[in-house]
Amino acid sequence: MKIVVAEKIAKAAIDLFKQDPTWNVVTPDQVAQKEQLLEQLKGADALIVRSAVFVDAAMLEHADQLRVIGRAGVGVDNIELEAATRKGIAVMNTPGANAIAVAEHTIGLMLALARFIPRATETMHAGKWEKKSLQGTELRGKTLGIVGLGRIGLEVARRAASFGMTLVAHDPYVSPAIAHDAKIRLADRDEVLAVADYITLHVGLTPQTANMINATTLATMKKGVRIVNCARGELIDDAALAEAVKSGHVGGAALDVFTEEPLKASPYHGVPNVILTPHIGGSTAEAQDAVGVQIAHQVRDYLQRGVVQNAVNMPSLTEQEYVALEPFITLGERLGSLLAQLAESRFEEIGIRYTGPLADWKTELIRNASIKGILQHTTDESVNVINANSVAETRGIRVHESKKEHPSSGAAANVLGLTVTTPKGTLSVRGTVLHGNSPRLLSFDNIDVEAPLEGTLLVIRNRDIPGVVGRVGTILGEHEVNIANFALGRPSGNSGGNAIAAVQVDGPLKEPVLQQLRQQKAILAANVVQF
Repeated sequence: MKIVVAEKIAKAAIDLFKQDPTWNVVTPDQVAQKEQLLEQLKGADALIVRSAVFVDAAMLEHADQLRVIGRAGVGVDNIELEAATRKGIAVMNTPGANAIAVAEHTIGLMLALARFIPRATETMHAGKWEKKSLQGTELRGKTLGIVGLGRIGLEVARRAASFGMTLVAHDPYVSPAIAHDAKIRLADRDEVLAVADYITLHVGLTPQTANMINATTLATMKKGVRIVNCARGELIDDAALAEAVKSGHVGGAALDVFTEEPLKASPYHGVPNVILTPHIGGSTAEAQDAVGVQIAHQVRDYLQRGVVQNAVNMPSLTEQEYVALEPFITLGERLGSLLAQLAESRFEEIGIRYTGPLADWKTELIRNASIKGILQHTTDESVNVINANSVAETRGIRVHESKKEHPSSGAAANVLGLTVTTPKGTLSVRGTVLHGNSPRLLSFDNIDVEAPLEGTLLVIRNRDIPGVVGRVGTILGEHEVNIANFALGRPSGNSGGNAIAAVQVDGPLKEPVLQQLRQQKAILAANVVQF
């Protein structure tokens, strides 16, 4: 493996990569110039950046083997996600690694607002003693409104509780049990903004959260409310908040993030009771070491085992979730490969159906693995579980998914079904996982036929008449082909029609064997599938 670390990260992170002596770790001093970085990207498996290196489509053209980009930090504005996804490159960040640092900064800003600390130090440096005008208030007994209960929001809540604050929060995605354990009352956002003495924001930027603090919402807040933002600058209408502070309706604001950074011309400049810090919430020595070590662990796990954590261009999984999904990811790819090797025309549409408890899982990786299995036999593009859906879209192939929570009585608990539509018609397969990790075919074109999806599989369509099985066995025996598994199937209650045979054999099947099989009158088609 070749790992290019383009920016300075913790030594412990570098050491983590170097634990495997076969891994080549390129350090920041080796790629100080852009030309050096572009050269080192050739043959690299992973690229680690922070915020200074801009990873655009042009740079990625030099990365012929890159599998993952690790961002030691949260924001990924310096990475062209669409370009990375098209090339099948996973992009990961490290949300939560700096949660303690941001939470402590948030509490520090609240204390600074409550006790007028910036103004106190400013007047003292000016040689003034303005003790009477600097009488503050306590956090104890005040209501803290928290918008967003992710890792940072929960860490803020824990610290605020130790100050004796009452906690009320809004987060539609958090478990009530988690809020209850943290002694937080959940409420809708309007109520949180209306009852709070202090408001702190800890949500990402979405169409629903952009400018959530605006003239209208400010008017509903308590007079004297104090607002802290260490999340995203775009959450606040700056002009409206500055005006509300000037009018005295808002008692103060403390902001660490801004719509445009670095902050230049701003409506906050010169406004009393507005504390501004230059996006330093996560800037502690401990946090910077933590994000480096965390991204090193994530990248190593992805390269070694395929575990996806904190990816921003594909679904992220815990290790436990990945362990449960991995056999079905393999199943999806092999079912897709089976269809691709048997189809004799281009694909127009792919249908994917999940049945059983599987329907409630995070199925995006299974979907992409299924598409990968289908497309990797039909294109010279590099197709993997990152870009498979994107490749299908660019080729004009429609992908449909459906889910059925409860399997039919007596059926396997978890079943994955794939259907491909071509100009010549449709092909469909169903499969499951047995014994924890064994991918198994259950049916082909709605004919029940159970066979292992591994090694070499001979798929035969034949007329359901006597003698076919014996003749197939004889031909394979004459060519010294050993049969490992022989599965037969025909439409239920329909003898004398067409049937399916799935024959697993040892070793490859040569063309003369297939030609002899196809010459048999009862055999309509004989194709080999290699897994």
